[in-house]
Amino acid sequence: MTTKSPGTSTQRCLATNNAKRVPLTQKKATVPSRPVPSRVPTKRLTSLLPRSTRHAARPAGCTQNHIEQLPPEILMKILWNLDASSLYCIGYVNKLFYKLAKNNAMWRKKYSAKYGESKNLKAKHMDEVVEKLSMMKVQERPEGYWRRLYFRTIAGYNHTKWLKELRTINPFTGLPSHTERVLREQCVAWEITVCDRSVCEGTFEQSHTYYSDSSVTLCWTNGSWPAFHQLSTVQLHGVKRVPLKCPSIIKPGWRSLMAQLDIDTISKSSQVIGGDRLVKLVLLSPGIIIGIWRGQSSIAFVMATFHYHRLLERSLLGSSVCPYTIPENRPLFDDVDPNYGLHGYTLHITLHNTVTEIMSGHFPQLFCRKGQIHEGFIQLNAIIRSNQSRQTPLSARVSLPWRSDALEGTVKNCCMMSLTLLEESQIPFWCVSTPVSMVLANEEPFSYDYQGQHFLIKYQDAEGKVQMDVVLLEEQRQFFLINLVVYISTVKVNQHFGRAY
Repeated sequence: MTTKSPGTSTQRCLATNNAKRVPLTQKKATVPSRPVPSRVPTKRLTSLLPRSTRHAARPAGCTQNHIEQLPPEILMKILWNLDASSLYCIGYVNKLFYKLAKNNAMWRKKYSAKYGESKNLKAKHMDEVVEKLSMMKVQERPEGYWRRLYFRTIAGYNHTKWLKELRTINPFTGLPSHTERVLREQCVAWEITVCDRSVCEGTFEQSHTYYSDSSVTLCWTNGSWPAFHQLSTVQLHGVKRVPLKCPSIIKPGWRSLMAQLDIDTISKSSQVIGGDRLVKLVLLSPGIIIGIWRGQSSIAFVMATFHYHRLLERSLLGSSVCPYTIPENRPLFDDVDPNYGLHGYTLHITLHNTVTEIMSGHFPQLFCRKGQIHEGFIQLNAIIRSNQSRQTPLSARVSLPWRSDALEGTVKNCCMMSLTLLEESQIPFWCVSTPVSMVLANEEPFSYDYQGQHFLIKYQDAEGKVQMDVVLLEEQRQFFLINLVVYISTVKVNQHFGRAY
């Protein structure tokens, strides 16, 4: 039997090319005169916030480009001559450039050249200074420290400055007077990140922002939302961007975690609080509601409301994975007053929506007697049925306007409630901002003064609860708030004042 020689590698290549040759008449385009370099297909950029720690893996057939073959010393020399915008953007090329572009010595030089730690620091001596610092103090800092400091400084990130602006307190609300102005000056934005059960993640920036006297309401209407029943996690971040000349999708900034809900919280605590013929409102947490289209599980919009108390700190001073911790501000212990912690409260409460203010009330000198402590709560009566002097009308119907990217509407008997309870030293003691619903009372209390339908507005969390009685006067076609009671947990009171009620 005769054995055929396998032939040389050149002969095999020629045979393969001849076998794959296509007649010229079958080709749709002429062959270019010079070879076209292969291109690696790139993924379409989405609305996700870029993660600096995530980089696409190199395809198997992709060869290393020429610049990556240069020695690290040459690459560092090139990067040293880039401006801040280019140096930041090149960090998103691949893992190698991401690591090189975070060099502390480079960003220390740029920081010192732009801001200078002292007036005697001259630009011509900067290289010598940085070279010495790179061997000492610069390398003692964690990787990326000077880059982060550079961007925070260029963005005007000076928390000591805006904290001073928040020292002026509004005597009516007991909150900083200039919260809205500082939020606008600092260009604070808020983003919501949703992840479904297939680990597909999407990040969206708020579409609309509405400010009231003690809270801010945010709306997200644009984006390709996952189905509600597929939600796995929901995260809310405060975001501050740096005004830098680079693509907006990778513009530098930092995020502060403000709220995080997992699949267990979403499935167990979600409740429907209202709706209209197009959407129904699902309350996920005290400050977040999701509008879901009727007859399907797709998301139409997301709304959230945040109280002004420590809002700047919560939006800017936390990290992307850990929220800002509000420091405890306990008063001095008083062992003389037997009713310490039961009197001197001031309540400011507002009912509002994204268009108008429905009701606003200020109730000072609230107290509770020891005999009124019941089932682990102290009772603070702001408005009672027997005293008509404090009963107040609602200036508008209780409703909550909404909008999606295509439609809009109004949900009746729903609104936002912002509550601020100050203790005796006028320090915020309990702050709540949340959507609430008004439901028809099962038993209408008999009253000679108010004849009409009676409604209830209730709210409760681990620290306290609120109950409001509202009556609709048929003749005037107007709502009146005739009863308002706030209950505070004795656990919270005992922990704050050092008592044992």
